[in-house]
This record gives sequence, structure tokens and C-alpha cells, in this order.
Amino acid sequence: MNLIGAALATMVVAGCATTPTTDVASTETSAPAVTPLTLDRIYKQREFQSERSTYFTWLKDGSGYTVLEKRSSDTDASNDAVNNSDVDALKDDIGEAEASVSGYDIVFYKPDSTGRKVLVNFEKLIPEGQDEPISIERYSWSKDGKWLLIFTNGQKVWRSNSRGDFYTLNLDTNELLQLGGEEPGDARLMFAKFSPDSQHIAWVRDNNIYMQPVGTNNVEQLTHDGSDIIVNGTFDWVYEEEFSIRDGFRWSPDSKSIAYWQLDTSGVKTFTMINNTDSLYPTLTTFPYPKAGEQNSAVKVGVVDVTNGETHWADLAGDNRDRYIPRISWAGEGDTLLIQDVNRPQNTNKLWTFDWKNNQLTNIYTDKDEAFLEWFYDAKFINGGNDFIWHSERDGWRHLYRIAKDGSQIVDLTPGEYDIVDLLAVNEDNNALYFTASPEDVSQRYLYKATLDGSEEVVRVTPEKFAGTNSYYMSEDGSYARHSFSNFTTPPMREVIKVDGHEPIKSLITNTELKQKLANENLPSHEFFQVQAQDGVTLDGYIMFPPNMDPSKKYPIIFYVYGEPWGQTVKDSWRGGSYLWDAMMTQKGYIVASVDNRGTRAPKGRDWRKSIYKKLGVITVRDQADALAAMAERWSVIDTDRVGVWGHSGGGTQTLNLLFRYADKYKVGVAVAPVPDLSLYDTIYQERYSGNPKTDPQSYENSSALYYADGLEGDLLLIHGTGDDNVHYQGSERLINELIKHNKQFDFMSYPNRSHGIYEGKNTTLHLKTLISDYFIEHL
Repeated sequence: MNLIGAALATMVVAGCATTPTTDVASTETSAPAVTPLTLDRIYKQREFQSERSTYFTWLKDGSGYTVLEKRSSDTDASNDAVNNSDVDALKDDIGEAEASVSGYDIVFYKPDSTGRKVLVNFEKLIPEGQDEPISIERYSWSKDGKWLLIFTNGQKVWRSNSRGDFYTLNLDTNELLQLGGEEPGDARLMFAKFSPDSQHIAWVRDNNIYMQPVGTNNVEQLTHDGSDIIVNGTFDWVYEEEFSIRDGFRWSPDSKSIAYWQLDTSGVKTFTMINNTDSLYPTLTTFPYPKAGEQNSAVKVGVVDVTNGETHWADLAGDNRDRYIPRISWAGEGDTLLIQDVNRPQNTNKLWTFDWKNNQLTNIYTDKDEAFLEWFYDAKFINGGNDFIWHSERDGWRHLYRIAKDGSQIVDLTPGEYDIVDLLAVNEDNNALYFTASPEDVSQRYLYKATLDGSEEVVRVTPEKFAGTNSYYMSEDGSYARHSFSNFTTPPMREVIKVDGHEPIKSLITNTELKQKLANENLPSHEFFQVQAQDGVTLDGYIMFPPNMDPSKKYPIIFYVYGEPWGQTVKDSWRGGSYLWDAMMTQKGYIVASVDNRGTRAPKGRDWRKSIYKKLGVITVRDQADALAAMAERWSVIDTDRVGVWGHSGGGTQTLNLLFRYADKYKVGVAVAPVPDLSLYDTIYQERYSGNPKTDPQSYENSSALYYADGLEGDLLLIHGTGDDNVHYQGSERLINELIKHNKQFDFMSYPNRSHGIYEGKNTTLHLKTLISDYFIEHL
């Protein structure tokens, strides 16, 4: 499951040209004689796949980076002539499959992309007794550069492949060793990682933490109480999903201890999913899932001394089932741990320093919000652990602050009326920190530099020519970066740069072939625009017009909506298959648009995001309806009698609310994996935005589409995967009963055993997109 005045809209073509709004519907050229876009071309033949990355990894010692490179057929392992190739998984529009690669060498480059050297020939990755090299799903290096750690044979745990097999490779001796004394293919280890001194590796197995010296088979068990109920070093479903954390332990900087989370899931009610298709009789999958208002896992944090295996627990006062600990961070070398202690309503975050050797807790800082806090970040310690960099909205905008560990000093390092988006790197030697933001256009992203002492003004690093969305994977000290750029109609490019001066060093991805292919397609024109809601709040959107549109005619319009706090749809970035589906629908004579209502994850300040507290499904969809009215007034080509809307997950929920609450405006809707009854979703997410249903029942009734199902007048297609462990199929069944009760006719499609993304199985994405497309074509 995420402002003042309407600005003049600008039409963006290939990310650079602008045309006045009034000219958008006056294209007079005839359509080029090209094959129209089809679902088969986009989702089956995959004609428009982007080039993909090569497992680019910066080395922690700053000496350079490594990538995977596939050898050409006439090249040996030492030759410089190699082919970079697609080694990442193909990603569906919604959901992601994790992939592995085999037959790729691991190649080193200096930061300036010189000094190429093959560090690991793939032949070195053949375990004893096997014929083929292990496939690489992830890899990392020890800090001393002598050891390679490889993750393979990944198995799905909740939403990602986080359990599998790990191997170490000694670069001096070429000895390949499987961790944990496991048999190949057991796939029982999770989150293996080197200690900072490169001497040990720790990992999780069966909810306990283990450790072994690098290059040996001497396994030592550090925790012993792990079970199906007690979880050490990893997380339950809801923590992983809503706090985006999977790896539940942290090595101390001095490598002498490990801090870790422990969850006690006893008493958490279990959810059951039924698989009716894979065997003669149904099979059941059960797992702890705390729905809104129900009991959570108890959480606590301890530090285990790796020399004696003794754990020292942080004794935080209060009920551990009514608190969250979303982040922990080491301060200094290893004597002090920072613990973020968040109350159940998630409006207060107390920061405690834990002197674990003396069992002393000290509250050094508290963040509060009248509505809720969200997006919890690690504290980044500097100055030998005496200060840390902290994200806060304390002045109404998300800024970076330098805070003394004792709480005596707080300095805003990024002042101004704008949000920072991501903290990327800190360089204490150069008094610099780097972050992404977009003060002028919330649909875009750029790199900025600030000082750690706040002595200089913030400056933009990204050149003006990269108008759109820029992302950066920076070296440890922030001197170099892998830079990626795209915009609405331009597929990504990727390069290595020297950050000072944004100097290009090496091109990694160009997508030249894809760009040439797109240039021959009959693609729509588009605009980014702003309109005002009825109370004056400015809403951002994009709109795509049919090629060669006749300005004297009216066209049906399809809105793509998300609308929840966990996402932003109006972005000036390449959307791959989603953009091409939109373009295909414009070729069929539809206008396509999307609007971000208030509350979405746009960097527009605290008030924008928090105004939806206890009003999801109310103010959010009112904004959508207001935007439709303003757009129809601006563009006479919009046929307000033929308005459609669709969305997935939170977007499916908003689709239902629009059809039920604004039946006079929205005629056709496709709701994919929605949450019709908010009380069925998990504690962390739903209570954050809607309160607790046991104390705020009216908030849930006002916000849930289920209670407004009698308002349906148009055509509804409801879609859900029966194996959805995130947004449960249960919710759609509850909605079906409510629609039947009110004799409301609708269409329904279930996808057996598909998860929330509805992508598993051959041609599933093609089938889903065909279903959605045909529904709009038939009914709109």
C-alpha cells in the first residue's frame, strides 16, 4: 500500500519542448503509417524493453565499483572486450520477479571507470561436485576487498526472495565455501553480511542469529530462543510491508556486537489463504497478520556480545505490543545504540540512546505530529557519533537536521519551503551532504548539495539539461555516482559521473535502440498541468491526448488513480509498459490522465500529506472529482458523459469510492485488488492514516467504500487475486455481498493464487491488461 493558484500548463515533448496549452488539440499532420500499439507487442513480445543494469556495486573502501559482464563468444576472461547485457529480472507494471544470472564475470573499475580488471571469472563459482556455476542474485564485498559473498537460490519470504544459499569466495585462493554448513539447495539462510572488520559473517536461520569466521566452517549460534513464535533478526509480515525492513540485525562498527530486533508473535491472529488449484484437495497457508485494531507482535531490541553470546535488552517502559521500533542505528564505535520508539498511533517518535554495557537508556529527542509520522529513516551519525543527521517535518517541510547526540543543538541543514526526498551520501571531510529534491516541480527529482554545519546555501548539482527525474547511487564519500535519468517520454539513460561538476565518466545504459523504436511510433502528446480543488488547494496532473486529435470532437477520458499516501502517480519519469498502455488507449481514441490528490507522496509539504488524516476516501476522491470538473472546463474535448477510472491496490480502493460517491461523474471503473473495508487492512498502515477502529469507528465507516456500495450506477469490473497476502481477497468478497444486497450488477474476475501484483503465471499480465482494455472499450 502513499499551492497556490493554478499554474500555466506546459506541454512536454521528449522532455524538452514546450507548447501553449491552447495548441494541444490542433495537430494537423496525418498519422504515420506504422503498426498501432497492441497488448501483444507490449506485454507478450516485449518489443519495448529497456536495457537493464549490470549489478553495479560501489566498493566500501572507495577504490571503485564492480559490475557483472557477460563475455562475448570470442573473448576470454582477461580480455577487455565484453558485452554488457540485461541481467536483471523483467518487471511487470505491478509486482516484480527477482532473477538470477549465471555465466557472468565480476569486473572491477576504478571510480573514474579506468583500470578494468576481471576479479572473478564465473568458472570460479562452480561448487565442488557440481557442473555449473552458481547463479548470482545478489553479491557484496568484505570491506578489505578479499572476500566475495554471493546470494543464490532465493526463496520468497513475504514479498521478496530473502531466504536462500550463501557462498563466500576467497579472491586470493579461489576457495568457494557455502555458509552455515548447509547442503546445496537447502535455502535456509537469510541476510548474511560481513562484519565491518571483514573477519566474520552473521546471518539468520530459523529465526535465530548465527556467526562464523570468514573462510571457515566454525558456526556459532548467537541466539537460541527463535521459534515459529519468537523471531530474531528478521520480521513478521506487517513490519516488512509497512516499515520496508527485512534484515533485522546490525553489526556494531567495532565488530564486537550485533544489535537486533526480536518479535514475539504469540497472540497475533493468523490469516488463512486457500489454494484450490494446485492439488486434488485444497491447501491452506496461514501466517500472523494483525488487522486494524487487533493485537500486534511484541517488539524489543537487544545487543548480543559476540565474544560471549550474552544479549543485553533495552528495557523500554510500556507495552511492547503497542509500540513500534522501525529503525535502530549505531552511534560511535559500538557502545551506544540509537532506538526509534514509536507509539501505536504513530504520532510520537522517541529517540533513545542505549548504553548497552551499562544498561542505560536516555531520551535525547522526540518527534511529534498532530496527525501521524511516516517514512521512518535511519539516523546517520557523524562527528565520531556525537551528532546525527535526522529527517523531520518539524517546520512543516521534510528537512535534514543536524542534532547533537545529547539533544543540545538542532540545526536545519536544508531550510526553505520544499521537501527533501532522499538523503544519499555524507562526506565529513568535505563538509558535504547530498540529497534529492525538487523545489520547483514536484513531478521531477534533482541532486542537491548542502553543508554539514549549515554554513552555506544549498546548491543544485544536476545540470538543467536533465529536466525530468534523476536518481543517484553514490559512492561512500559522495565523490562519484551512478546517475540515472528519464522523463515522461524518454527511457532511462545511466552513466557514471564525478559528482563535482556532474562530469560524465562512463556510459552504462543508453537505450538508443528503444528510443529509435519509439520515434517511429504514433505516440500521444501530453501535458503536465495544475488545477485547483474547490477549497483552493493546487492539484498536479498529467493528460495524454489521442494522436491527430480533432479539436471539434469530444473524447472519452480514462483516469489512472492511486490516491493513497504511499504513492505518487504524477511523475516526469519513464513508466515503461504503463506509458505504452496509456499510449495504446489514446490511439484507440481515449484521453488518458492522472491526478495526485492531497495526501499522496508528492513532496509538497507536511500539510499536503497530513490533511487526509481520518479522511481517506473522502477528501481524496473529492479532489479527484474537483480535478475532473476543472479539466473539463479547460479542455472542451473531454466528454464528461464518458469518464472512466481504474487503479490497483489503493487505486482500486479510490476507484470504488469514485464510482460509489460520484456516480453522476464516473461511468466506468476497474478496481484491481482494492481495500473496500479499511478495517480489513493491517495495523501499521491503516491505523496511521485512519486511527484505530476500536476508538475511531466513524473514521472507518466514513472512509470505506463498502458503506457506499449502494451508490453504484455505472459499470464496475472488480478484480482480485485469491492468493493476495497483502490486500486480502476477503475484502472483495465482502464487497460482493454488499453489492448483491443492494441488487447492484457488476463484473468480477478472480485470479487463482496470484499475489497482490497479479503477475504470477504465464501470460497473467497480458491477460489482466487485456481484461482492463476490453472493459473500457466495451463500456466507455
